[in-house]
Amino acid sequence: MPAPATTRGSEYAVLSRRVRAARLLDRQSRYYGVKTAVTAGVFVAGWTALVLLGDSWWQLAVAVVLAAVFAQFAFLGHDAGHRQIFRSRRANYVYGLLAGNLATGLSIGWWTSNHNRHHAHPNTEGADPDVSGILAHSGGRAAAGTGLRRFIFRYQAWLFFPLLLLEAGSLHYASVRAVVSWPLRHRVWEGALLAAHAAGYLAVVFLVLPPGKALLFIAVQQGLFGFYMGCTFAPNHKGMEVLSADDATDFLRRQVLTSRNVRGSWLTDTVFGGLNYQIEHHLFPSMPRPNLRRAKPMVEEFCAEIGVPYRETGLLDSYAEALGHLNAVGRHAQHPAP
Repeated sequence: MPAPATTRGSEYAVLSRRVRAARLLDRQSRYYGVKTAVTAGVFVAGWTALVLLGDSWWQLAVAVVLAAVFAQFAFLGHDAGHRQIFRSRRANYVYGLLAGNLATGLSIGWWTSNHNRHHAHPNTEGADPDVSGILAHSGGRAAAGTGLRRFIFRYQAWLFFPLLLLEAGSLHYASVRAVVSWPLRHRVWEGALLAAHAAGYLAVVFLVLPPGKALLFIAVQQGLFGFYMGCTFAPNHKGMEVLSADDATDFLRRQVLTSRNVRGSWLTDTVFGGLNYQIEHHLFPSMPRPNLRRAKPMVEEFCAEIGVPYRETGLLDSYAEALGHLNAVGRHAQHPAP
């Protein structure tokens, strides 16, 4: 028998008090200092290697390394956007500008706005921008697709990984569009740093490499950057409960029932930027990344206490569930909606 609404409304407060008592929301300055230094060091080393190697096919290996480093900077920008790194809003924003706009070419202002809507309404059709994109997450949306969209919906499980190769281009486009047309608070800084990233990136690549290899380098580096980002986000929500826009589920259940954790070691934590602890991250977005692993047993135990399913799988199982869901939804696109 479900608990009364008044009881449900207090459950998150109980969990929050436990988390605060364990000091899991305390900032981790040393962790982020080391993480930033290592990521920046590999970033500089990658661009230095590109210049020193010159006209060589080994540049494709450099493209792979830089794709991974761009993703790691994007994760750091993500943490800054959630104010996990510094107490000050301004300090987190400046860090996000450097890690996002300048290092990776992604607008921190656009991303924060877009991502906060996702956190407020995860897996909610009509409210979560992450389920309103090119893929269908419910049978109703798949059946309503027409033309090319209907074709994509029908075969989305098969097209999923190839489409991720275009993800970086989509992110760059959304960033530029936001700077041009959205009412961003610091539009000039956002635009200037995006322009500096683009100019520096293209200048180095085309000055070092002949045009053909330069274009191939960009395709590999940006394609793998987007692929990496998409692969880290895919296991988090795809295949989990999809909510309607008028759903009245309380905050705690909304976050837990729509999210999935991926179990693993410190390597998984590093590769996923801590997003493998998706449930804990959604419940406490401002929790510093290294504390998510410590919060997991507490959150899992609390969910068991109140009878809320807590979903955690291995990496391959998470992809199997996500693709299986996309395939099942895609079958609704076989016939147009009446």
